[in-house]
Amino acid sequence: MLRYQRLIAVVLFLALLWALFQFNGLRAHFNLQFLHDSFEQHKLGGLLLFTVLFALGNLIQIPGWVFLAAAVLALGQWWGGLATYVAACISCLFTFWLIRLLGGDSLRQLGGRIATRLFARLDAHPVQSVALLRLLFQTVPALNYALALSGVRFRSYLLGTLIGLPLPILLYTVFFDYLAHWLHLPLS
Repeated sequence: MLRYQRLIAVVLFLALLWALFQFNGLRAHFNLQFLHDSFEQHKLGGLLLFTVLFALGNLIQIPGWVFLAAAVLALGQWWGGLATYVAACISCLFTFWLIRLLGGDSLRQLGGRIATRLFARLDAHPVQSVALLRLLFQTVPALNYALALSGVRFRSYLLGTLIGLPLPILLYTVFFDYLAHWLHLPLS
């Protein structure tokens, strides 16, 4: 049971954080309109608020595309994509440090054949593995938690994140910009 304590601590922390945001109504502010309005009112302050909300949203399971769509609608295709890239990287790094602080490398403690093979691949090519996972899953919170608890070095996590996020963010940015034009949504 001792080897699961840190993992249980992470699960309890995330559940409490989710409950806090869910039951006091704060989660309702994590919507496209609120994020868009934050940018519209104050570009620099909106970017800081956007980054903080992205990091918190990532912890409480808000999909990253909500933030990207809001940034594209408020700032346009290129600035919205750049703002999302910066906020997504900061969010992933914040999640890594917080979850690593609470849980250490507790996933490695679970053992098993499949886990051993996965960790061997991660250890052999950490930057490449993180970059590939980012290409496929972007900022999915479960991926952030798993990588933080995997024992992967911070440097490898950082480089893999910086390398893996631009392409999916660019593709989603183009998609949301096209969708906004097709739906005749007002772009800034």
